[in-house]
This record gives sequence, C-alpha cells and structure tokens, in this order.
Amino acid sequence: MVTEAPATEADVPSTGSDPRVRWVLLAVGLVAALALPWFVYPPVAMDIVALALFAIALDILLGFTGLLSFGHAAFWGSSAYVTGLIATHYGAPFPVAVLAGAVFAMILALPIGYLSVRRSGIYFAMVTLAFAQMVYFIAYQWSGLTGGENGLQGVPRTFFGIDLVETESFYFYYAALPIILLGMWGAWRIVHSPFGRVLMAIRDNSQRARALGYEVEKYKVIAFVLSAGLTGLAGGVFAINHGFVALTELHWSTSGEVVLMTVLGGIGTLWGGILGAFLTVMLADYLASSGFQGIDLVTGSVFVLVVLLFRRGVWGTVRHRYLARRLRRATRRGAADTRE
Repeated sequence: MVTEAPATEADVPSTGSDPRVRWVLLAVGLVAALALPWFVYPPVAMDIVALALFAIALDILLGFTGLLSFGHAAFWGSSAYVTGLIATHYGAPFPVAVLAGAVFAMILALPIGYLSVRRSGIYFAMVTLAFAQMVYFIAYQWSGLTGGENGLQGVPRTFFGIDLVETESFYFYYAALPIILLGMWGAWRIVHSPFGRVLMAIRDNSQRARALGYEVEKYKVIAFVLSAGLTGLAGGVFAINHGFVALTELHWSTSGEVVLMTVLGGIGTLWGGILGAFLTVMLADYLASSGFQGIDLVTGSVFVLVVLLFRRGVWGTVRHRYLARRLRRATRRGAADTRE
C-alpha cells in the first residue's frame, strides 16, 4: 500500500512549468503573431504587439515584484522621442534607433527607480506618477527638440535601404516583430530566473526576503530598470510604426491604459498582458472604425465587468481554473493510491 499526503496546489506544476503546455502556448502565440497582419490592419497589429510588450514590462513590476507604477509612460514616451530623433536626424536604421531609445529609458529609470523604491504601495505609485509628469512637462516646454504640442513628426522607417519595409506597413510588421519577440523572451527569462524568484519573494513578503539576506531595494531598482528597458523597446517600435510621436505618449493616461491592459489580462502571468493589449486595442479600433465617440466609456465599462466577473483577469482566471482541475485530478489519484 502506498501512502502519500494529499496533493496541494503547490504540488501541481503550473502551465509555465509543464513542458507540453508551455510549448503548445509558445507555438500558438508565435503562429498568432505571424498571422496577425493577415487578419488585422498591419499598423493596428503592430500597435497590439508593441502594447503587449509594454504590458508585459509593467507586469514585471506589478505582478512579479508587487510594485504598481503609474509612471511608465515616462519610459514609453521618452524612448519614442529618442528613437524618433535618432531616426530623423541621423538616418539610423530603425532597429538601431529603437535600441538607443531603450537604453535611454533604462538610464532615465535608474535615478527614478532609486528614489521611488524607498516607498511602497500607493506612495510608490504616486512618486512614479510625479516623476512621469516632470518628464511630460520637460517635453512640453522643450518644443524646439520635441515639437511640443505638435509632436515629433515625419519619423522615417529607415531599414538598410529595403523599400518594402520602409514604405509598406505589412512588411514593416515582420521586420519589427523580432524586436518585440526578443523583448518578450527577455521578460520570460527575467521572471523564470533565480533573480525572478527573488522578486516574487519580495512581492510576497519583503521583510522575510530582507531577513534572508537579500538587498530588497537593490533588487527593486534592477527590476525597475529592466522593466523600463523593455518598455523602451515597445515605445520605440510604436513611434516608428506611426511615424510620429505625440506628447500624449508621456501623459499619465498612457500609464493608466497599460495598467488597465495588465489587470484585464491578469497580473503575474505575462500572457495576460498580451491578451489584455489585444482585447483593448481591438475594441478601441472597432469602436473608432464604427464612428462611436464614447470609446473610453465602453472600455471602462468592460474593464469594470472583467474585474467583477474575472477576479484574476481573463487569462489569470483561465489559468487558475486549469490548475484547480489538475489539482482535483491529482487529489483523486492520491486518494486512490492510498486506498490501494
């Protein structure tokens, strides 16, 4: 007779640790990303994947470190401006310009993160919001460089002289997609590394993590900077896609929108950010193309309904139910082995 303790949820591998489920999800996600511009207007498809990376980057802080940032628009928008300026004034291929924008976002995030992580909860959120509004004000006043209210116009899609990529949105999507996928892979590596495990320990109980000898503030700053870098990649691609950088990319409402996407999909899941970005952008595009004016009203109502009906977000709820079903099966198998 085999005696075993009843299975618990901790004993059941998550979707991320099950190789079969993980590879199926990766294959489906990759096929969906490659097929997206065939079914969705290519510029909109590019917006979806760029905002998906933005939401994933925020989720590294919100879902895996327990830090709610309302200032990530500072890194999204500043990277967009730097990318646009380098592409416009120096004629650099857009991958180089996007990389430069991401580096600038990380440099900007270092002092902001160092000063912000000394606070937690709502105080951290308010400090990041204050810094983001400072960046917004600088961009607004420095109109000679940023264009002020008129924005930065005429951002080129220079790509080593390949005309199809530079002039056709369809081909640009496939040229820029590897940058987004590289960013998503980087986010996955971060959260599934020993460093990511420490972040989750800090999220669950920062005092215990500190007692174990981890420099909590140091880990938070590193996570903040890495999140800003991934946000910068997304913001740079977004700027090249539109050929224009608006001042609203630095506005606090942009930070609010990406928080909405992350919560809508499910925080702490990575896949939730992708699903949240897809649902938000597609809904907004459908309403705009139909001539509806109250887009914010509808998206806000959908967000409220999702929060009420799906406490863990759409993807988070699906994942939780999947794990719960596996747990029940494991419990039944354990009970049957015990009877034997």
